[in-house]
Amino acid sequence: MSERRTMRVRVRGKVQGVGYRDWTERRARALGLDGWVRNMPDGSVEALVAGTPDAVDRMLAEFNNGPPSARITGVEPLDGDAEGDGVVAGQGFAVRY
Repeated sequence: MSERRTMRVRVRGKVQGVGYRDWTERRARALGLDGWVRNMPDGSVEALVAGTPDAVDRMLAEFNNGPPSARITGVEPLDGDAEGDGVVAGQGFAVRY
């Protein structure tokens, strides 16, 4: 079995109402990642990505870009047990509401 990495991040800036979650879902699926993305009450977006270390690193770099209407002011890793958050290899990537 290949190595797998899981990371949870918070993306801040103008990231709600600009298609950021759908953009994230498309990019994550293109990279073969599992996980989810959701809006947070404070206006940020939170995501959990899991896959090969290379794919996770590429997605972390992508989070700084976002769709054209987004304005990213920060991408920060979140502490906590990302492994225990219900992401199973091969389950795919989804937008959570």
